[in-house]
Amino acid sequence: MAARIAEHLKADLLLYEKGVFEKAFRNYGAIVAVFATGIVVRDIAPLLDNKWSDPAVVVVDSNLNFAIPLLGGHHGANEIARKVSELGAVPVLTTATEVHGKPSVEGIADRLSCEIFNKESTVAVNCALLDQEIEVLEVKGPRIVVVDEDVSVLIRKRQETAGDGRRRQK
Repeated sequence: MAARIAEHLKADLLLYEKGVFEKAFRNYGAIVAVFATGIVVRDIAPLLDNKWSDPAVVVVDSNLNFAIPLLGGHHGANEIARKVSELGAVPVLTTATEVHGKPSVEGIADRLSCEIFNKESTVAVNCALLDQEIEVLEVKGPRIVVVDEDVSVLIRKRQETAGDGRRRQK
């Protein structure tokens, strides 16, 4: 099952061995674990740092019934669970904005190719997005912008041109 999922996601396949989650946390931005949720929770718990640097983690049962974004739902895990659902698994999404069909700061930033400057603001803004429409303002500089702590500030990612002429984000 793991090989089938890895092929579908065009991802590397790591077989379980002692320390595999530590290796994956160091080297990958997302992990799909074909394990029982309890095993994954116990193995990754000592590795957790914060939602901005930890990889997205999705747990899939060995019968491909469910794909559960365990960590980093707004940081790729929800999207991975949806992709795994193409193989038949039910994506079990629990992030509040997803459950209610609302946008999230992280999703808006991704859609606009932006980085979140003041990450601590996202909790308050995501909560507000559940109850109301939040205006997205674009301010072109040079300007000085003063915001309250419950305002998320997004900064456009710089575009660079690679040696082959293709543009890439930095």
